[in-house]
Amino acid sequence: MIRTVKPKNARAKRALEKKEAKIVENVKQALFIPGQTSNKLLHDVMVDLSALKKPQMKRFNKKNDIRPFEDASGLEFLSEKNDCSLMVLSSNSKKRKNNLTFIRTFGYKIYDMIELQIAENYKLLSDFKKETFTVGLKPMMIFQGSAFDTDPVFMHIKSLFMDFFRGEVTTLQDVSGLQHIISLTIAGDYQDGEPLPNVLFRVYKLKTYKSEQGGKKLPRVELSETGPRLDFKIGRIQTPTPDMVKEAMKRPKQLDIKLKKNVELDSMGDKFGRIHMGKQDLQNMQTRKMKGLKSKFDQTAEVESGDDEIDNDDESFVTADDIEPSAKRPKH
Repeated sequence: MIRTVKPKNARAKRALEKKEAKIVENVKQALFIPGQTSNKLLHDVMVDLSALKKPQMKRFNKKNDIRPFEDASGLEFLSEKNDCSLMVLSSNSKKRKNNLTFIRTFGYKIYDMIELQIAENYKLLSDFKKETFTVGLKPMMIFQGSAFDTDPVFMHIKSLFMDFFRGEVTTLQDVSGLQHIISLTIAGDYQDGEPLPNVLFRVYKLKTYKSEQGGKKLPRVELSETGPRLDFKIGRIQTPTPDMVKEAMKRPKQLDIKLKKNVELDSMGDKFGRIHMGKQDLQNMQTRKMKGLKSKFDQTAEVESGDDEIDNDDESFVTADDIEPSAKRPKH
């Protein structure tokens, strides 16, 4: 382990603060390490893979005698020294020809490893000689095959490549930034119990053309392969321990969304609220809030009282004909 010392100046202090744990972590850096038995093909493949990862990458030119599945202390040392949580180690042997070992670390400790051997029908980035995409853009990922969601080995590969090419997490959306696609396809129809098939790694550039129907708003999209084209054969795998998985999957409490009580969102994003009310006593409920709703203005009560008065005064009721006209007073 690298011993930690107290920073002597402001520059060293800022460098140590960048390595500290954060609520929102920085983009993961990738370190490409040539092994002691690496060859020219593996060097060229790592150059092409590092071009897809730029600028969050570092690449060594000097060979290192590291055997990850036997002694991983050297990888942990390089991970902490270079502040890289993703590593790719190249090696070549008679048993494992043209082998790339993809490694992830957590807390500068080995999290998981997987070996992917390059098949013979490869094609490098320089063999296509086509226009490439802008450096630093996030790719769109496509995983073709149902085993990527069901089989543990292919789920491991999917998680690895998603973590490797994730890039910076942002809420900004710009269609012009969608320029290339990384596709991983399972060769053939894979069924449980069969030997693991190869994983086909392809990179495509997105080209848009003016369409007759949509014009510029809805262009016609075409894909052109830019490379590298690699067929990976799956080798040895080292999975993380359950305790390390639990520790790595922890989320800080500051990132947890505080849910409001009795407020829900449906699948369409509409918000619904639930109100809990106590038992209502309708007998004592006050409804006469308006002046016109008071009891003295009730029409039914007036009609009933009016009928009673007419029935009681029938004998004294007179008409206009019964009243004699008053005599005129004489003039003086």
